Parts: sequence; structure tokens; C-alpha cells
Amino acid sequence: MIVGQIAKGERKLALANLGFAYAAFLIGTLCGLLQVFIRNDALTLPGWLDYYQVLTAHGLLLAIVFTTFFIFAFFQAGMSRTLGSFGRKVLLWNWIGFIVTSLGTLLVVTMVIGGQASVLYTFYAPLQAHGLFYVGLALFVIGTWIQGFALIGHYRVWRKQHKGEFSPLFAFMTVATLIMWIIACLGVVAAVLFQFIPWAFGWVEGINVELSRSLFWYFGHPLVYFWLLPAYMAWYVIVPKILGTKVFSDSLARLSFVLFILFSIPVGFHHQLTEPGIASFWKFLQTVLTFMVIIPSLMTAFSMFATFELRGRELGGKGLFGWFRKLPWKDVRFTSIFIAMAFFIPGGAGGIINASFQMNEVIHNTLWVVGHFHITVGTPVAMTFFGLTFWLIPYLSGRRLTKALQKLAFIQIISWSVGMLLMSTAQHVLGLMGAPRRTAYTGYAHDDALAWFDGVLSNHVTMAVGGAILFLSASLLIYIVIQLWWIAPKADVHQAETFPIASSDVSATPGFLENWKLWVGIAFVLIAIAYTIPLADLIQHAPPGSGRFQTW
Repeated sequence: MIVGQIAKGERKLALANLGFAYAAFLIGTLCGLLQVFIRNDALTLPGWLDYYQVLTAHGLLLAIVFTTFFIFAFFQAGMSRTLGSFGRKVLLWNWIGFIVTSLGTLLVVTMVIGGQASVLYTFYAPLQAHGLFYVGLALFVIGTWIQGFALIGHYRVWRKQHKGEFSPLFAFMTVATLIMWIIACLGVVAAVLFQFIPWAFGWVEGINVELSRSLFWYFGHPLVYFWLLPAYMAWYVIVPKILGTKVFSDSLARLSFVLFILFSIPVGFHHQLTEPGIASFWKFLQTVLTFMVIIPSLMTAFSMFATFELRGRELGGKGLFGWFRKLPWKDVRFTSIFIAMAFFIPGGAGGIINASFQMNEVIHNTLWVVGHFHITVGTPVAMTFFGLTFWLIPYLSGRRLTKALQKLAFIQIISWSVGMLLMSTAQHVLGLMGAPRRTAYTGYAHDDALAWFDGVLSNHVTMAVGGAILFLSASLLIYIVIQLWWIAPKADVHQAETFPIASSDVSATPGFLENWKLWVGIAFVLIAIAYTIPLADLIQHAPPGSGRFQTW
């Protein structure tokens, strides 16, 4: 084993997850390219394939499959690096979880490709997919739970062996993210097992639509933070190491992740502000909790820019912004992540708009929401994952990121930034003009309304150009991944990539931050306050239930 590498079993496990992730990434970005050209009336699909199949596949493969498999690869490599090699049982259960998650994914994708599940990313009832689609969703979640509990088990073993010590910050953040994920998935598991599967297989006649949507968004919003928190982990723990410094504040980092556990889950109703059946008071309460979850994101922004400035001044930066020039811009691993952070600033501001009662009325069900989704997940999360890829795959494969590949990596992140800027800006502007989402066609509008879409930015052509650049960038990334995995020169002992985890000072960190029983208990109390009465009301006063609709 090369010096600096993790054990062979964990390396194979992480690479298996990464391989699955990037296969989904390639297919998902191709589906995205098809969408923007269909909406621009520049492409007509063959009869055996329709827009809604492509849209469903795009959302699931990129937002769910790519992110989840990548995140677990990151967690598995990082937990082995920080807590030591996995035991035989931990490694076995991780492999079992990977297999179950993969089988669920393949079952879902088969149903979508077969034209049996064009229900979009949110699979809203009363649209009904084939029952096996929902079985696949259940297997996917169960597989992630198996991997998650295996990693938590590895963490518990370390804690028993190191009583009285703080766990490494990476491990703490991994466990916090997994706790949030497991709690959040309770909603979608309940909906799939007790509503969608019996309904899809004909065991019950109807489905409570509002309840199913509420259970989905109980899961759907913390899902966003399941994507974001691994990116935050890279920002907190890996970026300082790249800069050659330590974590700005260990206690601030831990507190921010605790706050995400508390406030990221009981906020789903802000996705349902325009839906009937939920009393305004509960929508208002969850909107307030939504604004509470902004606090840990602001804490993260403060911590990161404090790290940048302090390190820049240590390196000789003078004046108000002299530190900025001292940052390692020639290191693509840093530059990609910094650009990702910059994109999250307007993305976060858009989230505040989406969660506001009155402003949500303007942008709900328009392309604005699609633009927001891409500028928060498609850029901050994705580009952070790209930056991680440029060292994680060499770390696992034992190869080198050569100067030539680093130049290609810079082209890739710049082209991704340009493509996303064009596409997401056009989507935001088109949304403000009233262009709808979730539909392949916009030509049914009045001629006066269609004229609104003829501007430079308020144009489906601009969106298509951005989408085309993104696909080219994605193809280049896949080429770099293949090179780093199989073709790039092997690294010798001195060139071997390491897992760059910055040290943190725990001397001032209060012990209660690692009291998981306390935080999980408070989280369930908040969830009970936010959801018990409205969900009970949706069940008690439910209509007879909707039958099956299939519009494709």
C-alpha cells in the first residue's frame, strides 16, 4: 500500500461509489442538454422517448444518484482516514449498503427509461408510476441507511476506544450529516411504504395527495442540506489544509452542523406555501424555522473568509484586500471550491426569496425555481465535488494530477461556471417573466406574453447555450476522471496524494456539542411541534383519496 493511502478494502469501496456517481453524472447531464434544446424548440425527441422521461431521469440521476454515491465515497474515505481502517463487519455492511442502493437505483432508472415512471423528481401524487419505481426508491434509501449506520458504528467503536476525547472534526461532521439524513428519510420512507406502494400495486383505491406531498417535503428540504453539508465539510476541513493553515474555529464548525440537524428538517412547508389544506399558522412557523437555518450558513461564510484573510495576511498580504492575491489560485482544488462558495451567495439570497410568503407567490412553479436549484446545488455543491474529485480519485487510485490534467481541470471549472451563469441567469429572468417549469412547451401563451421572452437573458436560446457549455464541461470532467483513475502516471512515495485534513484546536470546544442524545432529542421536539398537528389534521380530515393519473 502506498504511503498516505487508506486500506485496500476502503479504497475499493470508495472507488465503487465514485464510479457509480460519475456514470449517473454523465447520463444526467446528457438529459439536461436534451431538455434545454427541447424547450428552445430546437430538438424533437423520437417517439419512444418524451420530455418528461428525460426530465425525471435528469433530476433523479444528478440530484439524488450522483450526489448520494459521491457523498458516501467521500465519507468512507474520510472516516477511514480519520478514525482508522474499517473492521470486517463495518466494511461488509458498507458493501451490502452499496449493493442495495445500486439495485434500487437500477430499478428506478429501468422504470423511467421504460416509460413507466415519468413522475418527475418530486414524484407528486396523483401522478402514478409503476409500483417497482417506488420499490426502487425504498431500496435506495434503505441502502443508504445501511451504509450510514455502518459508518456510525465505526465512529462508536472509536469513541469507546478514546473516551473523553473529541472525535476528529471530519468524523463529527460526517455523523451529524448522517443523523440528519436518517431522520429526514423517515418522511419519504413513510410515504413510499405506506402510501405509494399500496396505491401503485392496487392494494388501496386512492391516495391522500396533500399528506404524500407533506411527507415528501419533510424529506425534500433537508435533502438540500445532505448535499450541502459535505461541501461545507470540505470548506471547513480541507480548504484550510490546502491553504496551509488550521481550522478557524473548531467549536464554531461543530455548532454550525448541530444547528443544521435542528433546523433543516422542520421547514418543509415553505415548499408548499401555495397549496391548500395546510393552515397558514403552520406555514408561518416553518417559514420562521427556515430563516433560522440561514444562521449556520452565515457562520460558515464568516469562518471561511476569516480563514482566507488570516492566511493571506500571514503570507504577506497588505492593505484591505491584499490577502486576496495571496490565496493559491494556481491550485485547481482551491479555485474550484472558492468559485463554488461565490456562487452560493446569490443562491442563498434566492432561497430567502423562495421561503417568503409574498415573494413565493411570484416565482412559484416558474423557471426561477429551476434557476435557483442549479445555482445552489448545480454550482456550489457540484463544483466543490469537482474540486474534491481532483485529489480524491488520485488519492484512491495512486495516480498523479499532472500539470496537463490540472490545466484541463481549470478549463473544466471555468466552462462550468460560464455555462451555469448563462443558464441559471436566463432561468431566473425567464421565471420572473412568467415562464413555467415542469413543462416542455411554452408556446401556448399569448403573443404579447411570448414577446417577454425575446431579451438577451430572458431567452430560451441563452438557456440552451448555457446548457450546451455545461454538457461540454461535464464531458471534459469525465475525461479527467478516466485519466486520474486508469491512465495518469502512477505516483511514487513522495508524489502520492494525501487526504488533506486540517488540524483544529479543541481546547476551547465545549463538550456538550458532541452530546448526540441532546441534539437528536431537541430535533425530534422541533419536528413534533412543526408537524404533529398539521399532519394529524391532514389524516383526520382527508378527502376520499385520489385515483391514478398517467399523463404520458
